[in-house]
Amino acid sequence: MRFVIVTGMSGAGRSSAMRILEDDGFFCVDNLPVSLLPTFMQLTENSSEQIEKVALGLDIRGGAAALCETASVLRELKAAGYKFEILFFEASTPVLVKRYKETRRLHPLVKGGRIDAGIEAERELLIELKSSADYIIDTSTLLIRELKQELERIFLNGEDQCNFYLTFVSFGFKYGIPTDADLVFDVRFLPNPFYLEELKRLTGNDEDVYNYVMKFPQAVEFLNKLKDMLVFLIPNYIMEGKNQLVIAIGCTGGKHRSVTLTNALYREFENSEYGCKKEHRDIEKDRLRNISYAPDK
Repeated sequence: MRFVIVTGMSGAGRSSAMRILEDDGFFCVDNLPVSLLPTFMQLTENSSEQIEKVALGLDIRGGAAALCETASVLRELKAAGYKFEILFFEASTPVLVKRYKETRRLHPLVKGGRIDAGIEAERELLIELKSSADYIIDTSTLLIRELKQELERIFLNGEDQCNFYLTFVSFGFKYGIPTDADLVFDVRFLPNPFYLEELKRLTGNDEDVYNYVMKFPQAVEFLNKLKDMLVFLIPNYIMEGKNQLVIAIGCTGGKHRSVTLTNALYREFENSEYGCKKEHRDIEKDRLRNISYAPDK
């Protein structure tokens, strides 16, 4: 039997994950009191119904004291020979605050106070539980369909999951730097396809633009140096407890050069041991607004 304990930060996606797992054939129980956890695990193991997959949701709703008790209860269960996995959901504080404001719900640890204070208090309470997790998924930049794909990759396809996620984002400086970017790189030093009539209305997703940008030695050298730097940085970020990295690559309008280099960098890492996704934030903005820009060379 596969027994998965689903926990993590309130608002980080635990409830959505439970629904996805239930659709995928897991027997799901949510918000069971921690004191009943040993009894529940024993009952499921000895069940005559031959339950094969169980997902148990645990969160702050049981109270701060119960949450603190969870880690010690799990240690005792593991020492007693019970086998289970811990799936932990994380998200950045600004993202969690935004989600709470959108749903107009109060954080479980907030009673008339600020939401971000409750989030940070919960984060402190979950430190030990997070350190024991088998899987950590940061949903700060994940869509529901991407979350579903990640869960199915772990629990249905039997693939190993790395607790580190790379997000490559192309953007235009004229629209501002992505607020969630960890690393920002400027590729406006590269020759600009905008000045070529046959390329200006295309994007870096088009082969002609991609080939034009990447034919310049400085573009290839930039890509190689950036790849080498990330290969060095990622293990060090992981050692410091970081579980995601957002790499933003910008040009003037976010349409040609940044898209090309983002695609090229994504290809370097898409088959790596890390989770990987890409996004072209501003690729359609000039087209949708039907405006032209005067880019910097």
